[in-house]
Amino acid sequence: MLPAEPRLEVRSRAPARPNGANGRKPPLLFVHGGYCDAWCWEPYFLPFFAGKGYAAHAISLRGHGASGGHSTLFIAGLDDYAADLEAVVARLPAPPVLIGHSMGAAVVERMLATRPVRAAALIAPVPPAGLMTVAARLASERPDYLLQLSQFDPSRLSSHVLETLRPLYFGDDVDPAILAEATRHLCVESPRALLDLSLRLHWQLPERGGAPLYVLGAGGDRICTPGEVGMTAQHHGVDAAILPGLSHMMMLDRQWQAPAKALLGWLASL
Repeated sequence: MLPAEPRLEVRSRAPARPNGANGRKPPLLFVHGGYCDAWCWEPYFLPFFAGKGYAAHAISLRGHGASGGHSTLFIAGLDDYAADLEAVVARLPAPPVLIGHSMGAAVVERMLATRPVRAAALIAPVPPAGLMTVAARLASERPDYLLQLSQFDPSRLSSHVLETLRPLYFGDDVDPAILAEATRHLCVESPRALLDLSLRLHWQLPERGGAPLYVLGAGGDRICTPGEVGMTAQHHGVDAAILPGLSHMMMLDRQWQAPAKALLGWLASL
């Protein structure tokens, strides 16, 4: 593993009525997926959950966003990302509910198996068979996508690259302003982390210790399909909630309130 990263970006929204460290509502800590950073939770999810009384936080993993570690990103693995998450968890006044999206869900799964976790939600998680099966499916459906992703360079984004990638991550009616800002937060991803996801090293883990777990997918997700999300839920012995329509980046969808309210309903049951 790499040394601890001291500079970790955390975007936060405080609730209108703070609960305090021993309050009824736990803090929430959101973990982004690959190729992006904590900003993806900023437009809708952080203010929504803060408005519902939760202290809402989002981490940028090392090498992403304003966090440090860009020079060693190429060798950062899932264990390094989990260490980043653990470091932020330790700063919070109470144990948080961890909420991970896509690659971030895999980081949360790593936490579930290796550290005490209050509760966790996996949103559009990478399936049990790993990224290789996802890549094989996309290679037959959209070979242009894999070509563009293999040559992805955020500093040299062309309209063709964006047009290729957009339909796989966003819905057809995504807000142009949201799409433009999301583009500015695109970043390269660690080859080591992608290898970990391909090998699904975080499946080779002990039991998760009974922490409450929620698995959420989107009917229109072309990256992690509803069937693949169901496989993850089955692996953990829970049922998957699949919302109709919506895209992989459901937290930035015009219909973002649907997954937010679904997550809120689960949180209320804890």
